[in-house]
Amino acid sequence: MRILFLNKAPKNAAKYNVESIEKLLNSYASPGTKIEIGFPDNFAGSQVEDALGNQSMLNGLDHMMDVPSLIRKIIWAEANGYDAVIQSNTFDPGVDGGRLVVKIPVIGPMRTTIHAAATLADKIGITVPLRSHIPYTWRLLRMIGMDHMVADIRTIHIYGADLDQRRDEITEKSIALIKDMVKDTGVEAIIPLGGAIIPYVVDPADLQAGAGVPVFNTKAVSIRFAEAC
Repeated sequence: MRILFLNKAPKNAAKYNVESIEKLLNSYASPGTKIEIGFPDNFAGSQVEDALGNQSMLNGLDHMMDVPSLIRKIIWAEANGYDAVIQSNTFDPGVDGGRLVVKIPVIGPMRTTIHAAATLADKIGITVPLRSHIPYTWRLLRMIGMDHMVADIRTIHIYGADLDQRRDEITEKSIALIKDMVKDTGVEAIIPLGGAIIPYVVDPADLQAGAGVPVFNTKAVSIRFAEAC
C-alpha cells in the first residue's frame, strides 16, 4: 500500500527535514505500507504562510490559498497509483475538495482524529500553536459538526523556525496547559493540532505520560485509518 502524505506548501517552502519526517511517519504504519511525502506545485500566493507566520497570525488564509494546488496534486496521486492521500496539515486544507474529485480515500487529520477521540471521550480538549488558530479551529469544528464535543481550545503560543531547540520548553508548557484544561473543564482527551510541533518535535506519548490524560497522535491516527480504508 502506498500513501501520499501531502504537505500543504510547495517543496521550496518546506521547513523540515523531509527524510527524517518520512522515517517517523513510516514508523506509525503497518508492515507493507509505504508513506511518501509529497508537495503541491508552486503557486501564486504560497508566500502568505510566511507572511502571516512571521507575525504569529496564522488564521487560515494560507490554507484557503493552497486549495486549488492541493486538489491538483490529489488528482495526480490517484493517477500515479497511490492508494490514499493524507493531508499533512492538521487543519485539513484541501481535503473536502479533494474528496470530490478522486475515488481513493482523502484523509484529514483533524476530522479523523476528533472522530476517533469521540469514541473514547465525552469532552475533548484541543491545543493549537497560536492564538490566531483558536477562532479558525472553532470555525472548522462547526463545519464538520463536531464543535459540541470540544470543551476548550487553548494555545501554547509557540511558533517559528527554532522549534527543535525549544523541545523541552514546548513539552513542559504543553503538559502544564493540558493539566489546566483537565482541571478547569474536565476534558478526557487531548488533540494537539499543529503537526510541525506535535508530533514532529514533541512526542504526544510524552505529553500523555506527563499530563495523565490521552493525547492523540494526529499523524498516526490518520495513517492507521487510511490503512483501514
